[in-house]
Amino acid sequence: MATSGYRTARNGPLAHAVGDLPPESVIFGTTPGMQAVREKLARIAVAEIPVLITGESGTGKEVVAKYIHQVSPWSSGPFVKVNCAAIPGSLFESELFGYEQGSFTGAVAMKRGRVELAQHGTLFMDEISELDVGLQTKLLHLLQDGQFCRIGAQANSAVEARVVCATNRVLEHDVERGSFRSDLYYRVNVMEIRLRPLRERLADVPMLAQYFIDLYNHKYRGNAAPLSEAILRQMQSFDWPGNIRQFENVIRKYTIFQNESVIAADMVTRKPEYYPSVTLPMQTPFSLKKITRLASQELEGKIILQVLEANGGNRKRTARALNISYRALLYKIRQAGVPSRSYNKPVQSEKAE
Repeated sequence: MATSGYRTARNGPLAHAVGDLPPESVIFGTTPGMQAVREKLARIAVAEIPVLITGESGTGKEVVAKYIHQVSPWSSGPFVKVNCAAIPGSLFESELFGYEQGSFTGAVAMKRGRVELAQHGTLFMDEISELDVGLQTKLLHLLQDGQFCRIGAQANSAVEARVVCATNRVLEHDVERGSFRSDLYYRVNVMEIRLRPLRERLADVPMLAQYFIDLYNHKYRGNAAPLSEAILRQMQSFDWPGNIRQFENVIRKYTIFQNESVIAADMVTRKPEYYPSVTLPMQTPFSLKKITRLASQELEGKIILQVLEANGGNRKRTARALNISYRALLYKIRQAGVPSRSYNKPVQSEKAE
């Protein structure tokens, strides 16, 4: 899936952007850590071995699983996803392996499970750490001999499929606790791909931002402008705890409202240098109502500061962006103790507005 870049909505149809996958340049970016991932995948994608993708929530594990499928010899077959955390335990075995007609009440016809549906393709087991211990044994047998048994069947069936698993947990810790079988761990972890969190690839923020702007401009028939250098610098100083998923959702909102203040409002840092954290008093009892009010004021002040900075210190635009009156904003600025340097600067358009 080699590609040197992507075309924007302004210059033509989005290349790959409205399909299943972004271009490689977006998936892997430019940082050394993600380029190392790219090189590793180039070697293992063609090999008939299980792959374990690890990384924090929102780092793009499913996108990489689809990429592995697309560049592998199994690309002409189906890509079948199994979300181990979303399917109730009582239904999981039938969803995974299928069942024969009459095998239980309600089984009015034979049903093929997702394992069987992945024949000659890729079976993606997302959040593999959530798989019930009993079903871990059956998955182990599938990986060992390529066979499974539908519920109610008298004989095993064979399947040929590439297995890719993903987790945001450290499976070694689950093995130590006994919640994940060690033999299954070594089966699924023949090759591990660790995805970097966004805070470790902040150099990619401008490229990712423009990609998602183009994507959602195309999807919503919008015309959101490229982001300013000021807001891009702010985005590159934020740690993005929700990673690419959070980043994409923020840009999606921006393309709808076409106002950078919605981005700034989402980038509320945890311990900015201009605010102390709310500290609980050592003596007891203390007023929960008072502490909650202080915490609320602190959070409100952070949001106001971010939106002020995104609007160049213009308080009238900030009030509109926050959907409050200008007088209410001035009151909240004083109440929250927002530093005056955030808005005491020449603003050409504020009086005119």
